[in-house]
Amino acid sequence: MNRRLLALLLLPVLLVAATGCALRPVNRTPAAGTVTCDYRPGGTPAKPVDPPAWQDVPASGTEPVTFDLGDVKLQGELDRGVAPCTVNSFASLVTQGFYTGSECHRLSTSGIFILQCGDPTGTGSGTPGYVFDDEVTPDTTYPAGTIAMANMGRNTNGSQFFFVYADTPLPPNYTVFGHLDQAATEAVAERAFQGHDASNRDGTGRPLVPTVLRSVTLG
Repeated sequence: MNRRLLALLLLPVLLVAATGCALRPVNRTPAAGTVTCDYRPGGTPAKPVDPPAWQDVPASGTEPVTFDLGDVKLQGELDRGVAPCTVNSFASLVTQGFYTGSECHRLSTSGIFILQCGDPTGTGSGTPGYVFDDEVTPDTTYPAGTIAMANMGRNTNGSQFFFVYADTPLPPNYTVFGHLDQAATEAVAERAFQGHDASNRDGTGRPLVPTVLRSVTLG
């Protein structure tokens, strides 16, 4: 194959690559009252899902949220002002039905008091196919009612999150992005008091009361 023909064949590839770069200008200034988020490829999606919009993400205001467990609906509120990139990702997954039918797979009743959800595979290893950074401060705490992100280390947030049903002494490594109301917190605590199967090496396990997110809705 001569060089001229090779160059012509490569030209469409180069054009596609250049166009792809142009779709995400890293130095663009966000619109007023918004932030730019960094959602990076990470893992294989547990369910087919598109990544969230990353430009001009609202950085103020709150969003009502309802977690339907079938026998009870947990009411809460998401806080864009505290964790705009996290709420933006969560809202995107909710609208795409990523959480629908997923099992809350991990309950802790000693030391820390959390119910972990957000993995459609129910294994604790499922992801949405991307990761993003923590939104924490040194004084982040985890009182009863907190909704926070689970992770696998610094800046590895994906889809998994947990409810705190009693004040919990965790280090400030987990992004807080919302809160349950008192009735919802008590409903999670009531489930927790029924115990778990201690199936995990760390002493946690699946709730003995089956806990499946029938749906998650915003607004």
